[in-house]
Amino acid sequence: MLRYRAAALLGAATLLVSGCAKSENTATGPAPGGSDAPQQVVESPTGPAGAGCTIARQGATAFDLKTAVVGFSQSEKEANPFRIAETQSIKDEAARLGIANLKVTNAQSQFAKQISDVQQLIAQGARLLVIAPLNSDGWEPVLQQAAAKKVPIITIDRRINARHCADFLTFIGSDFVEQGRRAADQMIEALGGKGEVAILLGAPGNNVTTERTQGFKEQVAAKAPDIEITFEQTGEFAREKGQQVTEQLIQSNPDIDGIYAENDEMALGAVTALKGAGKQAGDVKIVSIDGTRGAVQGIVDGWIFGVIESNPRFGRLAFETAAKFLNGEAIPEKVVISDREYDAANAEASLGQAY
Repeated sequence: MLRYRAAALLGAATLLVSGCAKSENTATGPAPGGSDAPQQVVESPTGPAGAGCTIARQGATAFDLKTAVVGFSQSEKEANPFRIAETQSIKDEAARLGIANLKVTNAQSQFAKQISDVQQLIAQGARLLVIAPLNSDGWEPVLQQAAAKKVPIITIDRRINARHCADFLTFIGSDFVEQGRRAADQMIEALGGKGEVAILLGAPGNNVTTERTQGFKEQVAAKAPDIEITFEQTGEFAREKGQQVTEQLIQSNPDIDGIYAENDEMALGAVTALKGAGKQAGDVKIVSIDGTRGAVQGIVDGWIFGVIESNPRFGRLAFETAAKFLNGEAIPEKVVISDREYDAANAEASLGQAY
């Protein structure tokens, strides 16, 4: 069943400490990540009732977002449409709100550089940190420095393994296990419940890869035991690597039935490899996660069967969350966003919504 959710926030997002908030509003526009693009919708802020992090509990003092130094740390090279849209969303929302001292760094996919980048942001007087982490572990040096200066940390799109409120304010992102389950549902539909499937794993060392794999495997095992996962190798969330791994896959198993790519860049790399091997569109069913324009176009062209969105437009929700925190509201440990789904029925009409 098509689960097509509008991904828009018109005005303020409703962030509840307990319960669930959904929106049916839709905003469209050409911007890849900014205020005119389809915005994120809060699916379910989660955490024990009454256990949210408040400014009093965290020990910070209130400040004006418009005049304070705000740091944003991007993890990966902006060759990936997800990262381009994510950074643009942060910049556009800061400009819309009149935040004058936004400092943006890019770790270029080097974890040591990201740690150094964030430490430098703290040294430059950042009062709020928004971080898109490369890895989930290894953040202790940053967390210690931020805690000493009572700097709240919001992580987006990937979690860090740390203590809520003591080390970080909240994580804003998708339910990655559910993304994996929904991708499995699409693969089951594509293959009619039987066949051999390969997984192009994301980069190791972060929760996104682990949870997207978990959800996919659990759903396949539960709903389609006649689907066999015969190949797994990391494509590192990169198009070139996804192509290389798929070329190896085709050599070892030229009759593979399906490929589950844990992001669109790897899926598009797989398409290139399949074309190079003389395959025709639809010979191998590809399901991926992200919702980039290239992947949605791949559905239109018949090379990709379906895509589960992972919305990168974090700017509005990240700053709204920070404002609520500064106003004394309790912020949950996780803010889960809803994601749409693309397939042959809606891909062509939805190209303008993709990033």
